[in-house]
Amino acid sequence: MVSAAMVKELRERTGAGMMDCKKALNETNGDLEKAVEYLREKGLAAAAKKAGRIAAEGIVTAYIHGTGRVGVLLEVNCETDFVAKTEEFLAFTKDIAMHIAAARPEYVKREDVSEEIIAKEREILKAQAINEGKPANIAEKMVEGRIEKFYKENCLLEQPYVKNPDQTIQEYLNEKIAKIGENISIRRFVRYEMGEGLQKRQDDFASEVMAEAKK
Repeated sequence: MVSAAMVKELRERTGAGMMDCKKALNETNGDLEKAVEYLREKGLAAAAKKAGRIAAEGIVTAYIHGTGRVGVLLEVNCETDFVAKTEEFLAFTKDIAMHIAAARPEYVKREDVSEEIIAKEREILKAQAINEGKPANIAEKMVEGRIEKFYKENCLLEQPYVKNPDQTIQEYLNEKIAKIGENISIRRFVRYEMGEGLQKRQDDFASEVMAEAKK
């Protein structure tokens, strides 16, 4: 059983995020030393140490799907202009833009989701659970689980990376931070889909982009 005290100690030792620490402890059956190694191998400890550093350089990149039906504008920041021009950084930004085109995230991170949206989502999810015949106390627990699912589906950093679904975008970002040696921040993006909001035949552009991204 992973306790809050164990998570706190691992956070203090590595600087990694709470959820990453909890996952590391679960993966290593509560072994603190192995959990530290786990975080270092994933680049999470290194990424956390660099997270406070100012990332004011970077690029705005554009990705247009081959058919011209889906496009993404993306800003990714780093610490130096030198890194912003490297092939490693440019390839990373292209990967993220392609992922956005395929996976349709609405936000960069869960902190970007307004309290109003989450409150409305809770209300809808609770009504759904009750309509399914669940008691109120069970419905509340189901809502929390579904809110987590909402974050994972709609927040870029929590989505499974389309080229490697075993890895989240946050984990992929942490790998690049550890490899490049600078803080990297995915700041903002806009995704456009041709005819979005108009009544038309349904084309699965996301599947097309996903197939191309996995090549």
